[in-house]
Formats: sequence, structure tokens, C-alpha cells
Amino acid sequence: MSEPIPAEIKLRKASRVLEVSFVDGTVFQLPFEYLRVHSPSAEVKGHGPGQEVLVLGKENVGIRAVEPVGQYAVKLVFDDGHDTGLYTWKYLYELGRDRAANWAKYLARVKKG
Repeated sequence: MSEPIPAEIKLRKASRVLEVSFVDGTVFQLPFEYLRVHSPSAEVKGHGPGQEVLVLGKENVGIRAVEPVGQYAVKLVFDDGHDTGLYTWKYLYELGRDRAANWAKYLARVKKG
């Protein structure tokens, strides 16, 4: 896949989703909780394979701000203080494309504890 090109990003606080549109016409509605538990930060991803941290209790997390980082990413500032993950356009596209599978995997990990 070539690098996805963003068209627009909208913070929809009432419905608690980040709407990300790409020039290819693809539009993803990404819930705040989903984005928080899949943060690309080292705090969540760890520093290598198998070091991922299971993030819990983020059902009501909000996003205070979306800050552009160059032309390649945005920083999401969550209302729980988390703001260290840089969400590249490619990562946001992948999160949208793979949302059902990612969320099912997350819920299975939560259930397993």
C-alpha cells in the first residue's frame, strides 16, 4: 500500500470518535477508547515484541486536542493525561482498516486478564 494521504480530521466529542478522511475517499470513525488502547506510544506498545501493555478502564476517555506533527502524523492529547503517542497517517489508516480484528483481539486479552 502506498502512503495514505489525509484529507481531513474531525474531532467529534459528542459521539466520542475521531473521523479521519483520506483522499482516496476512505473515511474511518475511530472511537476514542479504541485509539487510546491502541496508542503507538512506548507506554502501551512496550519497547519490543511481547512487551505490549493491556490498557484498561478507558471507556470514557476523551480527546482534548489533535495536534499536527509535520505532514506525517498527529498527536492526540487524551483527557487522562496521555499524550506521548504519535499517530502517523499510515497507522490511523491501518487502525481504521483493521478495527474489527484489532478490537476483537483487545477484548479477548481483556477477558483473559
